[in-house]
Amino acid sequence: MSSLVKGTAILTLGLFLSKILGVIYIIPFYSMVGEDNIGLYQYAYIPYNLMLALAISGAPIAFSKFTAKYNSLGDYETGRRLLKSGLLTMMITGFVSFLLLYIFAEPLARITISEDERIYSVGDVTEAIRWVSFALIVVPFMSLWRGFFQGYNYMMPTAVSQLVEQIVRIIFLLGGAFAVLYIFDGTPKTAIQFAVLSAAIGALGGIVTLGYFWKKKKPEYNQLLANSVESYDVKLRDMYKEIVIYAVPVIFLGIANPLFQFVDLMTFNRAMSSGGNFSEIDLLGILNLTAHKLVMIPVMLATGFSMALIPLITKHFTRREYLQVSKTLDQSIQLLLFLTLPAVIGMTMLSDELYHVFYEVSDVGSEILAHYLPVAILFSAFPVTASILQGINKQKWIIINLSTGLLLKALLNTPLIERFETDGAIAATIIGYIAAIGMNMIVIVKTMNYHSQMVTRRVILIVILNLIMAGAVYVSMSGIDLVIGMDNKFLSMIRIILIGGVGAVVYGYLGLKTGLAQKLMGSKITKISRKLGF
Repeated sequence: MSSLVKGTAILTLGLFLSKILGVIYIIPFYSMVGEDNIGLYQYAYIPYNLMLALAISGAPIAFSKFTAKYNSLGDYETGRRLLKSGLLTMMITGFVSFLLLYIFAEPLARITISEDERIYSVGDVTEAIRWVSFALIVVPFMSLWRGFFQGYNYMMPTAVSQLVEQIVRIIFLLGGAFAVLYIFDGTPKTAIQFAVLSAAIGALGGIVTLGYFWKKKKPEYNQLLANSVESYDVKLRDMYKEIVIYAVPVIFLGIANPLFQFVDLMTFNRAMSSGGNFSEIDLLGILNLTAHKLVMIPVMLATGFSMALIPLITKHFTRREYLQVSKTLDQSIQLLLFLTLPAVIGMTMLSDELYHVFYEVSDVGSEILAHYLPVAILFSAFPVTASILQGINKQKWIIINLSTGLLLKALLNTPLIERFETDGAIAATIIGYIAAIGMNMIVIVKTMNYHSQMVTRRVILIVILNLIMAGAVYVSMSGIDLVIGMDNKFLSMIRIILIGGVGAVVYGYLGLKTGLAQKLMGSKITKISRKLGF
């Protein structure tokens, strides 16, 4: 196994496990704080995620790039010098970001909450934002340290520290909420304010993990430093300048989704109020937290995929192997749809059961989830198309195209919410993402002179296979409705397993029978299909 494939596999596995835990913990947390309070959690986390992106500014990825560059030249001293400078810089930017978010928490809350808000007060949102802001002191420092290890092509510290960070965060979050509610008789809102502090505690767990790996590898790194060639004596100012140029597109790629959510955060409540749409249910909390958590499950399939795509396309493009680039684009588009589309269709048809298992029976919640799930295809397509732009050295278009999509979202959000409530916010997101992805594809087509009738035929075939699968799921659901209801979470889970199993078997059979799975997923699938008689 090549170091590239091995490194990507380790990072993807660590990220995937971390994301899975990030979905599962919401089940017990939701049951503790309830539907009426869970939304307060996302009022804190969306501003935090945006401020964190500004604090880190894509530096860890750029930092690993520069460390690897000078290590390959035998100059280990420059990488160590950059480590000391970078960690100090991250401590400063992290602390400044913490102060800004802490100080401006109340003004941000006042913008977010309308005057006649019936669920949360300005004080509730302010306190939640201030509690989560403490994580900004720690997380940037940790992220840059991960970048240093990646510069040595040592991916294990990043993967393990991500996993430990998530585990510590969840234990503290659930334990803290439980203690506040059941030991100290506190309110659910107090429990949430305490729970958001878990981001900082989890980051401390990640730093301790990185410290362990540093202690383990330091003798080896010191030996390399001792045998280092004469330093190129690169000015830190020049390196930071190049890091910023490289990092800005990375920032936009990482915060695309939080930016769209931030538009909802700033406009949803006021648009609902101005449209005369009052609700005792926190619709924004359902849209941006409970439903969003489930919508992001199919998107996980594209996350590791896009991570592996950048170096592959970059390699072929740099070598002017344009035919290989086109073949990679062909496979990327097909594989993305082949994996994501059936997951989205299946989850949409099982939205009632999914919402019940993760949260509770809720007609409003499951309806929002069903309407929101198709957007997962766009959430998956944007990072993949943006990764292709990075690979063909068109990073600036990531910023331009995403900004255009975000502007459309901001302009359309309020009028659409006033008329269609949560469906309006979803529609504005769809329009914004389609614009950004469409512009990405235009740049790719023009740059690479890319066109493929074969991909068009394959996409049509994938859609047909999914329609057949959907028909099979509908029939099985109708039959199971006669014998298994949704009286409790266990029965809903059984329904998901049985109905989802039918969909998976039908889609898998069709994919193998048509030969599409073998063509898209390689030799291992081909060997398995032969053993099964396909």
